[in-house]
Parts: sequence; C-alpha cells; structure tokens
Amino acid sequence: MDIRVKKALMTLPALWLLAGCDGASAPQAFTPEMASFSNEFDFDPLRGPVKDFSQTLMNEKGEVAKRITGTVSEEGCFDTLEFHNLEDNSGAALVLNANFYLDAASQEKRVKLQGKCQLAELPAAGITYDTNDSGFVVKARGKDATIDYRYDAEGYPLGKVTVAGQTKMTVLATVADNRKKLDYTAVSTLNDKTLGRVKQSCDYDRHFNPVSCKLEITDESASPPVHHNYTIKNTIDYY
Repeated sequence: MDIRVKKALMTLPALWLLAGCDGASAPQAFTPEMASFSNEFDFDPLRGPVKDFSQTLMNEKGEVAKRITGTVSEEGCFDTLEFHNLEDNSGAALVLNANFYLDAASQEKRVKLQGKCQLAELPAAGITYDTNDSGFVVKARGKDATIDYRYDAEGYPLGKVTVAGQTKMTVLATVADNRKKLDYTAVSTLNDKTLGRVKQSCDYDRHFNPVSCKLEITDESASPPVHHNYTIKNTIDYY
C-alpha cells in the first residue's frame, strides 16, 4: 500500500474522534420557558443548567440603564424574576407560587401559568398566550393587538410581529453563528418603514452564554440617524 494512503487512513480515526468531541460539546438548545420569557420580558436568553443570573445594561457614561436578575430551578422554571429600568424609573419583582407569579411586595397575582411554568395569561392586561406543540409561546392575544413570536430551529428567539389595527411593527434578528446566537443584527420596522437597527457582539462562556456584550442601536426615525452604544455585563451560575 502506498505510504501516503497509509498515512491518510491513519488520520481517519483521529478525525472521527475530533468530530465526536465537537458534537458532544455542541451548545444546548434553548428551553421553551427561557426562550418565551426572554421574548416577552426583553432579556437575552441563556442555554444550559442555569441556576441564577443577572444582566446589566450600561450606557455610554457607564451608568446602569437596566438590570434583570433571576433564579431558575433545576427543572428550568423561573423561581424569581426581578426587573429594574432606571431610565424610566420602573420595575417589578416576581415570585413563583403554584400556577402564578406573584408580585414580591404586594403578593398580587401578576402572571398566570400553564403546564409547569410557561406563560398563559397576564390577567390585569387582558393578554393570553398560545403555545406550539413544543411548548414555545408563539402568539400573544390582547384586546387591541396580537403578537406573533419567531424562533429558529434551536429555539432561539428571533423577534416578533405586533399588529394593532392598521399598524404593524416588526422586530426580527439575523444570526450568523449558530453557537454564538447573541451575536446578531436586528431591524425594526413600522408598516414596512425602517425605524432602527441593532447590532450586538459578545464574549462567551463554555456554555456559549454571553459574559459581556457590546450593543449598538441606531435610531433611523431621527434625521440624521442617532447612534447609541451600550455594554451588557452578565453573571451566570450553573447547577
């Protein structure tokens, strides 16, 4: 046998082993709960056995603009979620209790759940949610509007389409690298007219979750367009 053929054959098992290792280290898909909650409550979804996390958005001055923290059960349910929007001085703290998320301070029922811990209804707002056969929230229905949610094959939220009367607002993202999902570009449109563009790039941990990100937002509804730059710092603990 030709020596070159022998060398080529000898490398095949090594290649197969490498391929097997690469497959074994592939990122986990996004759970229906993580994907749906991040879509609805506007935070970056995470992969894998997340125990607790925080995401902090800072403006160009280094000031905290928004912050979200959460704890997650081993089954993948959100036990707590807390939101702080310092830009408009708003916030909420939710605690899981049976089939509801309660306001942590008032103990009022804020979110009704279906199954173990998926969104079903926001009673006060009159909003109900539909899920697909895989358990992902795909539609929200309110009195005056409907929202359709989009996901890729791994459950990553790609955006949503909101229709209210004759108004249609669309926010859709494009991802170039299936491992680094949080590196994306997104375009928002109102009745097919571009409102703005978003570009994000991140550093990742071993689960391909973002540790820190740079976020660039361009408001194209202004003339000339206005650019905003943010940074996002994440902390994530795993089981």
